[in-house]
Amino acid sequence: MAETTSKELRISDPRTNERIRVPEVRLVGPAGEQIGVVRIEAALRLAQEADLDLVEVAPNSKPPVVKIMDYGKFKYEAAQKAKEARRNQANTILKEVRFRLKIEAHDYTTKLKRAEGFLKSGDKVKAMILFRGREQSRPEQGVRLLRKFAEDVAEFGTVESNPTIDGRNMVMVVAPLKNKSEAKAEQNAVRTANKQAAREAKNSTGAASAEPTDETAA
Repeated sequence: MAETTSKELRISDPRTNERIRVPEVRLVGPAGEQIGVVRIEAALRLAQEADLDLVEVAPNSKPPVVKIMDYGKFKYEAAQKAKEARRNQANTILKEVRFRLKIEAHDYTTKLKRAEGFLKSGDKVKAMILFRGREQSRPEQGVRLLRKFAEDVAEFGTVESNPTIDGRNMVMVVAPLKNKSEAKAEQNAVRTANKQAAREAKNSTGAASAEPTDETAA
């Protein structure tokens, strides 16, 4: 079983160096520069001279596209990105914001601000309309309200699932534009900038009070 898995992994990996068995390739240099169509022997020689690998990045092109790169570093960075994506996905929490169909303007504003806070923190928002009695016969009003909500939070999130009926309710899910790690990094940057500004303001005030006045100088 383990042997089959390793074979599958090898098949999914791109071909590198001498495993690239085609007469010609379209070569991309280590800095992303387009070198053009060259013989495979020439591409391999350039990669060896740079002490790097030749990696097939677009096998279905004619001719295949290859790039000179550090394949070990490339695989490591790809694995780290995949790990980070899985961690962000696992950390994303589905927060819920509930509306009534006939919601007052100030209540809507309060819930909107709460939803924006969730999205800024990198969490998804499940917007839910609770229908009462005959309101269930007017689903189009619920759709309009949820679409307005989506427009109002568009700066921080995008609709992941459109409004749908769920029993006596209507729900829509909005995903954050920034994941957990990005949101946290941005919040830390803002806090650091605020602290720096406060220190500079304090130092400026202290320096101003320490300057001698004309009377003191006299």
